[in-house]
Amino acid sequence: MITRRAAAERGHFDFGWLDTSHTFSFGEYYDPRNMGFRTLRVINEDRVQPGRGFPTHGHRDMEIISYVLEGASQHRDSLGTGSVIRPGEIQRMSAGTGVTHSEFNPSPTERVHFLQVWIVPDRRGHEPSYEQKTIADPDKRGVLRLIAGPRDGGSAITIHQDVRVYSGLVERDQEVVYELHEERHAWVQVARGSLTLNGQPLWQGDGAAVSAEPALRLIGLESTEVLVFDLG
Repeated sequence: MITRRAAAERGHFDFGWLDTSHTFSFGEYYDPRNMGFRTLRVINEDRVQPGRGFPTHGHRDMEIISYVLEGASQHRDSLGTGSVIRPGEIQRMSAGTGVTHSEFNPSPTERVHFLQVWIVPDRRGHEPSYEQKTIADPDKRGVLRLIAGPRDGGSAITIHQDVRVYSGLVERDQEVVYELHEERHAWVQVARGSLTLNGQPLWQGDGAAVSAEPALRLIGLESTEVLVFDLG
């Protein structure tokens, strides 16, 4: 079963400095039919204007992943971490027992476009931590590259949950197949471009919940960047 979540159906707000779309309920956007999928709680697509951003604020007990598509995002947190995240990099912050952080667009001229993903951890009270890795485009072309997952699972970064996050770059008419084990579920999010998922078209910003399917067959309709979440 595949249930499409169209980009145009997401919660959308334009605050001037921030243009944001929420796949699931978040902040001022509440939709009881879309509170998350399995342990995937948030997918926000954010576009932040030059020199603007999110001032220091707090989180607890959440695995937070940032995935930059264009521009750069400057991160600072109460763990003493200061970094800039650019396309081709993946960042994970485990909020655990509590952390504060800020995210700003450091460019004076270019906006930053990124996805913010929240995953519910396997338990409360983890030690807060931060991780950031570079994943080169050639490693994602024509394949689904494991970018986040449980410790010792071979992923670029680790998260405290039985979730595996893959990133792929798929060209027009190129097919990528991902076997979905029995009792597992998937969420497919099109970051940019368009493709078909088991024959169903998905466009930029679209997502799809997948259950009781033996495999995901992704075929590019154009040059496409896609995220796939394998969920328990």
